[in-house]
Amino acid sequence: MSNSIKITADSTCDLTDDLCEKYDISIAPLYIIMDGKDHKDGLEISPDDIYKFVDRTGEIPKTAAVSIADYIDIFSRYVEQGRTVVHVNISSHFSTCNQNANIAAKEVGNVYVVDSLNLSTGTGLLAIEGAELASQGIPAEEIKARLDELAPKVESSFVIETLKYLHMGGRCSSVAALGANLLKLRPCIEVVDGKMNVGKKYRGNYAKCLEQYITDRLIGRDDLANKRIFITHSGCSEEIVDIARNTIKKHAEFNEILETIAGCTITSHCGPNTLGILFINK
Repeated sequence: MSNSIKITADSTCDLTDDLCEKYDISIAPLYIIMDGKDHKDGLEISPDDIYKFVDRTGEIPKTAAVSIADYIDIFSRYVEQGRTVVHVNISSHFSTCNQNANIAAKEVGNVYVVDSLNLSTGTGLLAIEGAELASQGIPAEEIKARLDELAPKVESSFVIETLKYLHMGGRCSSVAALGANLLKLRPCIEVVDGKMNVGKKYRGNYAKCLEQYITDRLIGRDDLANKRIFITHSGCSEEIVDIARNTIKKHAEFNEILETIAGCTITSHCGPNTLGILFINK
């Protein structure tokens, strides 16, 4: 990776430690608030802690953006080393992270902020693209411009096994959650224009629903940039992940199929056994 340019991203990018090390991407953690205490996402708390908290309290934890002070600290660390920072944020429609990062960038200087218009590894895809551009010696200003162009081409979606967490977070009504559970409906959540929408609703066995969801997303497509695709999930079984991987291979050819576990911020909203595929279109 380029020594003159540093790529950073929010913890919501859900990249593994190995991928962060490979691409020299550093993470700015959001905060998870439980029992009145702030915990740094991925550093001081894990998704298992989220599940235990929900089971114990019947509530989902609150989340908080990376603070301006935190961003200043992170950006300054690299700028003082003589590096220029390109930071990739979770969508500005989901969090004030982007607003805070821009304020910090003006304070520190030599920092370019990208609104990913996305979440989870939809943001991670852009961070990796930025790292690859940096390794080619592309200037930071141009990297930002290219990532801004790519952001609307990232396709992110997830199928949720249960609406329990969305209901507890006030994102769906009790009636909708009860009806979905009784009918075994598995809604697809899509990211469109930086916002979450409910797409197609699948019904029945979760494994079969996932297989149909991935088929719907990939079959007959000629607009896929086939470099890489992420399978990102919140604690799904190996069997479920294998079904996802095999279904991808059946319908599309990607150079890389990468698997990651959703971090605390995403998990606290979607709950366990959520799985999505995320990739970039041409």
